[in-house]
Amino acid sequence: CGDGSCVKRPAAFNIEPADVDKYAWVCCDNKDLAEPSGWWRSRLPSLGTQTVFYDAACGLPLFVVPVEGGRSLEDFLKESRSHGWPSFRDGEVVTANVISASGGEIVSGCGTHLGHDLPDKRGARYCINLLCIAG
Repeated sequence: CGDGSCVKRPAAFNIEPADVDKYAWVCCDNKDLAEPSGWWRSRLPSLGTQTVFYDAACGLPLFVVPVEGGRSLEDFLKESRSHGWPSFRDGEVVTANVISASGGEIVSGCGTHLGHDLPDKRGARYCINLLCIAG
């Protein structure tokens, strides 16, 4: 896997430099692996009324929660906790900057590995590594 040099520092969401050094490879030259399940929980502080998640390598806006007419911030956090990673739905995706690649891999418009689409009965569920969207 990559060495993590694609991730810009400092990262958002109270992610420590040591954590960036340890897990940035997940975002760079990787198609299959992820941060440890639940790793994001202590690093994502209380979110404001609306939070935009940016690509950690190139700064593109990727996901927005909550969105008008969509689920609440509480529902986003509840679902994310139950799956182990931040889990976004179609209405929360900045579609111009998020690409579904082969095998369900989700990448940004500049090629950063973000995670995977793991659909359920409600549709697409973007299971995303926090570090990769902490730009």
